[in-house]
This record gives sequence, structure tokens and C-alpha cells, in this order.
Amino acid sequence: AACEELKCSRLFLKLLEAVLKTGNRMNVGTNRGDAQAFKLDTLLKLVDVKGTDGKTTLLHFVVQEIIRSEEAHLANLRSPSAELSPAGIPRKHGLQVVAALSGELSNVKKAASMDSDVLGSSVRKLAAGLEKVSDALRLSGDDEANAQFASSMSSFKSKAEEEIAQIRAEENAALTLVKEITEYFHGNAAREEAHPFRIFVIVSDFLDVLDRVCKQVGKMQQQTAAASAGRQLPIPANPIPAPTARVFRRRWTDSDEDSGSSSS
Repeated sequence: AACEELKCSRLFLKLLEAVLKTGNRMNVGTNRGDAQAFKLDTLLKLVDVKGTDGKTTLLHFVVQEIIRSEEAHLANLRSPSAELSPAGIPRKHGLQVVAALSGELSNVKKAASMDSDVLGSSVRKLAAGLEKVSDALRLSGDDEANAQFASSMSSFKSKAEEEIAQIRAEENAALTLVKEITEYFHGNAAREEAHPFRIFVIVSDFLDVLDRVCKQVGKMQQQTAAASAGRQLPIPANPIPAPTARVFRRRWTDSDEDSGSSSS
């Protein structure tokens, strides 16, 4: 479920595309200005790139860009019966859509808390326990006094073997899906074999940061709206400046390693 969420989330893929376009825009004229992909680790670096005010980060800008895009998308989809805000945009505005990404990727966050080594160890312990049952059956021999015990344990052993085989098959299938999703976003799953669930940890950590930034953007929107209302001025569509070399202290750069993220 976590793999499917990542691969099929329209908003997550849109966010990756926005990050890629923003990075290319900032690095225009350099050998990094025409990137086709980036590693997901880069998402965690977006809050490290700050504007001259020392508070606004590159992630703030990306979120604002997606908010505007989502509001335009929602406006195009609205029906005559839809509840509209004074500006004509559905009340479920862009910020709410972006902030809902954590809920949309709930299984990804659950997968991030899992440990593949622990899962594998649990299956091996089950198999080892079943071996002890087999040993007990062999020791019981053909003694009639143990016939009822042997019959019950044999039945239990057969069912347990089937269940363990099914668990192993599901484990292998899950690891295969994780490998495929890692290759889909990173291009080389071999590097992550020691920590196959790392991709979920990265995304989960990013979602925590995104939630915090969405709350900050919401407060910024409220402050801008209040200030504009007090002056009777129109509310600016984008209170956060575009990311240029003058606004941000350093250029956003990808990891030095080549990657295969499907961000576009």
C-alpha cells in the first residue's frame, strides 16, 4: 500500500516536479540548470536554503507555488453548486490540499516505522519454533500413549508450515515492491539493500517538515490578508518572493550523485 501511495499520488509527484523546476530555475546558466531528476534526499534540504530574511525557505516557495496551482485547478473544476469563497475559489483551497498530503501518504509513514531486519528475524523465529515442534514429534515415536499428542501436533505443524510459507511469500513480494519503488525514484536500489525501507523514512521525515511549513504559510497568508484588509489593498497572489540568487543566500543544488527520480 505504501509503494502504491508513493507512485500514484498526484500531489506528491506534482511536488517533485515543482522542486525540480525550481532548482533548474535557480541554477539556470550552470551545468545544474537542466536537471532531469534528483534524489529524494534533496527534499530534506529544501528548508536549509533560506532567503535574505533568514526565515523563508525554498520549501516555503515551493509550497506557495503548488498552492496557487491547486487553487487554479480547483477553480477550473468548480461547479455552479460548489461553495465558493469571495474570490470565487472553492473553500477547500490550495493550502488545505497541500497540507492533506500527509494523510494521503499515511501508509508511507507507517512503513517508515518498520524495520526489515526485525521482520525477517520474526519469520526466522517462527520457522525455528516449528523445527522444535518437528523435533518433539520425532521424539514421541510411535508410542500409542502419545498418539493423540502426535496427531494434534502433526495437524498444528501442517497448518503452521502453510502459514509460514505464506508469510515468507508475502515478505518477498513486499520487498520486491519496495525495491521497485526505490528504483523508480532513485534509479539504483542496490545502494539501499542494507536499508530497503529508507525511502519511506525520507518521505516520512519530509512530510513532517512539510506539515510545519504549511502551518507557517497559513499564518503568513492570514497576516498578509489582515494587513491588506487594513489598508484596503488587494491581497497579493504570492506573498513569498520567487527564488532568485538575490533572494536566497546560496543556490539550491542536487546531490552530486546521479539519480533516477521520476519528478517530471
